[in-house]
Amino acid sequence: MLLRRAVFLLLGAVVLLPCALVAGVLVQAVRAGDPGGLITGLVALTAAAVPPFLAGTRELEIAATRALLGTDLPPPEPGRPALETRLRAALWFGLHLVTGGLVAAALVVAVPLALLAFTERLGITRGQLGGDRWLWTAAGVALLAATFYATKWLGALAHAMAPVLLGPSPAEREAALAARERALADRNRLARELHDSVGHALTATTLQAGAARAVFDRDPEFARRALGAIEELGRTALDELDAVLGVLRDDAPDRTTTPNLGVLRDDPAGRTTAPTLDDLGRLLTDEITAEVAAVDVPEPVSREAYRIVQESLTNAARHGAGEVRLRLGVEGDRLIIEVRNRLAAGRGVTGMRERVMLLGGDLTAGPDGEEWRLRVRLPC
Repeated sequence: MLLRRAVFLLLGAVVLLPCALVAGVLVQAVRAGDPGGLITGLVALTAAAVPPFLAGTRELEIAATRALLGTDLPPPEPGRPALETRLRAALWFGLHLVTGGLVAAALVVAVPLALLAFTERLGITRGQLGGDRWLWTAAGVALLAATFYATKWLGALAHAMAPVLLGPSPAEREAALAARERALADRNRLARELHDSVGHALTATTLQAGAARAVFDRDPEFARRALGAIEELGRTALDELDAVLGVLRDDAPDRTTTPNLGVLRDDPAGRTTAPTLDDLGRLLTDEITAEVAAVDVPEPVSREAYRIVQESLTNAARHGAGEVRLRLGVEGDRLIIEVRNRLAAGRGVTGMRERVMLLGGDLTAGPDGEEWRLRVRLPC
């Protein structure tokens, strides 16, 4: 780790070297009173001040910091960084060059001093040194030791400061957190859609298969209709699953809108949309007594209402017994969904409650005499 930190600091010295040469040329031009050299030096110095503020420089610094300092920095976000981010990156760049230059200068001085004890083998006499070579050697060794500890300390300091100066700003962290929350919401919605759509198809398929088996010998026509319904349910479930898997495969980083994870069907324009109350007939079977009025509600309400009815009927089929009664209509400015069946409902009530809350409605579910009653009111 120490070696990698030393390499990181010396990289700063390598970048600092041309800047130091430009500064030296500028100083010489000032001393000599050379206008041409002065202008050339100023232009070069101005050009050298630009790279610290470039996005590419920040990206290179982040890559070097992650590789050599082991800092857990997130990769830079695409696009132009904010001014505050550029200023922090420029400050980091300057500190990198200064600390690297100090370490390099210390090594340039310390290594020759530490080797003075061996100068006689190189043909250099004591008189040429102008003093006690052992004293200079001791000073060089001490400076080397100091450089060793300085490198260790500066590397640790750079490791600690990198997230502050190169990491995302508070606004960027909030944006990343919001993106993660949206991704989590998408996953939760996906799980709810799978539970509602595929779960309903499997439940209905199981019930239809059981009914067909029970009456296969005495009512073949009913059994054929049940098998046809099973075929249709299976085909629909496969289409729904393909749609969901398509969403999972869509990893485009620039997707900013929440995908429609609902059950998909073709519309006349060749596109796909989620089912609405217009598709309610696909949920109704002989075991369901439906009282459905013609309603005209916004598409988001219609889409979520379809899902609520679907989950309600699935719960009734799984956990209830006997006839299921569905009533759907409008009372004032509210869309009313009411499902009644015997015994208790399933876990889907939580998902339905989330849908209702998002639309600003209310849901009540619980025993009503010998029945389980679910009632939903949605603004329309």
